[in-house]
This record gives sequence, C-alpha cells and structure tokens, in this order.
Amino acid sequence: MNTPDYPRTYANASETEKSAESLVQHATDNQVCRITLNRPETLNALTPDLRERVIRLLSEASADPAVRAVVITGTGRGFCAGADLRGGPPADDRVAGDVARTIRLGAQRLVAAVLDCEKPVVAAVNGTAAGLGAHLAFACDLVLAAESARFIEVFVRRGLVPDGGGAYLLPRLIGPQRAKELMFFGDALTAPDAERLGLVNRVVADGELDKTAREWSQRLAAGPTRALALTKQLVNASLDTDRTTAFAAEAAAQEINMTTADAREGVASFVERRKPEYRGR
Repeated sequence: MNTPDYPRTYANASETEKSAESLVQHATDNQVCRITLNRPETLNALTPDLRERVIRLLSEASADPAVRAVVITGTGRGFCAGADLRGGPPADDRVAGDVARTIRLGAQRLVAAVLDCEKPVVAAVNGTAAGLGAHLAFACDLVLAAESARFIEVFVRRGLVPDGGGAYLLPRLIGPQRAKELMFFGDALTAPDAERLGLVNRVVADGELDKTAREWSQRLAAGPTRALALTKQLVNASLDTDRTTAFAAEAAAQEINMTTADAREGVASFVERRKPEYRGR
C-alpha cells in the first residue's frame, strides 16, 4: 500500500513500455548481487511484474554459488512505497478469497523470498519505505538507512490491516507493544528513531549509504557462506520454536557445517595463526 500523499496514478505511456529489467535492475559484482528498484517517480512502488522479478532474483541468488551476499536498494527519494495495486479487479467484482489469495501469492511471497534466501541480504534504505516497502526492508538480515530515510506502517491510514508479514516481523524485532504503536498510528518513523527501536542496524549520511552497503556486503561475501546461511536459518527459526527444538537444530547445523571446506579452512587458519580465506564452499 502507499501513503495518501503519494500519487494515485503511477504509470504514464512511456513507463508501460519499460521492461521489468530496467525497472528492477540487477548486477553481480565481486560475488555480491545488487537488486535496485528503479521507479523513482513512484517512490519505487512494486507492480506484480516487478515483485515477481525481485522474487526470482532472490531465488537465483540463493542457488548461485557465485553469489555470496545480496543488497536491495532503490533509486531517487524512495526505497519502496509499497505495492502498486492498479489494475486489480473492482471491489464489486471480488469474491470471497480473492484478497487473501492475492496477499498470499504476492506480498507474503516477496517477504518469504528474503527470509528464505540462503545468502545474507542487506537492505540499503535510501528513502521512504512504506507499507510492503517497509516490510521488505525489515525482512532483510541487516538494515542500513540513510539519514533521510523514513519508515511508515501506512495501512491504518487506509483503514487496512497490515500485510506482507508486518504483524509477524515487527513484534519479533521490537516487541508487541512497540509494533502496535507503529501499526495503530501509522506515523512516519525517522531513520534515527528506527535505529533506536532496533529496526535498523545503522544510520549513515545519505552520501555514505552506497559506500557502507558495499563495504558490508563485501565483508559478508568474503565470509563462510554456508555457515552464514545456517546461522540465518537458526536465528529465524528460533523465534518460533522451543528451546529443545532450537538446541537440536543448532547441533544439526553445526554437524552439517563441519562438512564444508570453509569450516575446515576456518579451523586450519586458527591452528596455523593466519587469516582464513573462505570460498563459500
């Protein structure tokens, strides 16, 4: 969803001719996959086609051994203003189940694609992140925000229930009472306030965001990729499991990880008192 002060009509004739590849840009450099939302005139609102491209790129990055970290960012003043829902059926034409199906197959799949990606995902929030756009950022493993960024749980402004995993993500990040405050009022949250609450790892000057995102993603790409993937899975799963299940999963993950070349390299480098050289294997 989009905030009320955003334009209601996003596309013009020329935009309809643009390909999804130009509106969601993708490049891989130094083993870092960079996904850039590129509809600045709409604050990077996501159409269904663009959402599907992001999901596909995350899936491909997850499976590609040449990719060892992912960055998601946007161009212009916005990170992502949420879902561009133009073109859906008129309200009078809906039947029971249409809305739930749309959310399940759309916004929730996007957030799940981030959570399930086997590579660490960094959000570089360059501007406004609203509705689904905010949840896209919060689903990432690490969140960097420019000083000018802001986060808005916009749904209440439209009389709607949060979707795109918001009621799942926020209580786990900041607790139920803080989550309700954001969702009940829909006030814009500045980047420093988001950092104070624990929604953002670090706030940097606008001009330093890209540099910092590259530094963080390069550090992640140089790390033990499979160990990071297993760590991500353990942390995400621990929020929904009891201690016995979490401890068993931890032991199993370590057993699996010890079969990797990077684990052997890490132990050898410790014994030999040298810096490890991880290769993501």
